[in-house]
Amino acid sequence: MAAPAFWKGYLKLSLVTCPISMTPATTESEKVKFHTINRKTGRRVRSRYLDAETEALVESEDQIKGYETSSDQYVTFDDEELEAVALDSVRAIDIDQFAPADSVPWIFHDSPYYVTPNDKVGEEAFAVIRDAMAAKKVVGISRVVLFRRERAVMLQPRDNGIILWTLRYGEEVREPEGYFKGIDEGKSDPKLLRLITQLIDERSVPWDPDMVHDPVQEQLKDLIAERRKKQGKAGRKKSAEPASEAPQADNVIDLMSALKKSLEKPAGKDKTGKK
Repeated sequence: MAAPAFWKGYLKLSLVTCPISMTPATTESEKVKFHTINRKTGRRVRSRYLDAETEALVESEDQIKGYETSSDQYVTFDDEELEAVALDSVRAIDIDQFAPADSVPWIFHDSPYYVTPNDKVGEEAFAVIRDAMAAKKVVGISRVVLFRRERAVMLQPRDNGIILWTLRYGEEVREPEGYFKGIDEGKSDPKLLRLITQLIDERSVPWDPDMVHDPVQEQLKDLIAERRKKQGKAGRKKSAEPASEAPQADNVIDLMSALKKSLEKPAGKDKTGKK
């Protein structure tokens, strides 16, 4: 079953407007989540806000947002003041620029969302915008308010719908030159390159989502199931098994030997039973 839309508004391109819905393209609902429990009572621990100096409880009606201007000095804002900022993009995504589809660097891509028409009447306008972008091989650049923050977004036609990517701002992106500069700038050894290429060929398979399954989550679920049998639903969390020791630095072996051994050994299954 498709997840319910968490945002509804309008997609606009000049005078063309259509109602749309937006749903996160990813989910963490299957991820194992833990609560903090009082070891003595077995009940959940509640988080509360305390004054940093007096340690007195601060009720919700007395809490406001503050921006630190200097040490322990803040300018404060009510929620209504913050919500009034950038109102034009609260319920509308107005595409005002386009860029070649392959020109937006991957590092600017943040979170993906599925965008779909919100009613039958608007489907034609939605389809026209989608198909025109696909025909010109461009993506739309716009803005939208999500979680009280105006975000730059990229709209990309895909199949019958549109993928919306929130984009990181320029000041959030670190350039790679400072990290990659000076890493073995010479050409690779042809013999090593040939062996690596052969190894890649032997292990190349079609993409499958199971390639990125999370074995830690699977082990946690097994651990939880085992604990429920022993202690019931109110049982305490078992201490995690000590992690296996990391390989020591002196265990490094000759690269050529490692590659040759890798090629001699047929690709098998990992401990989870997956290829």
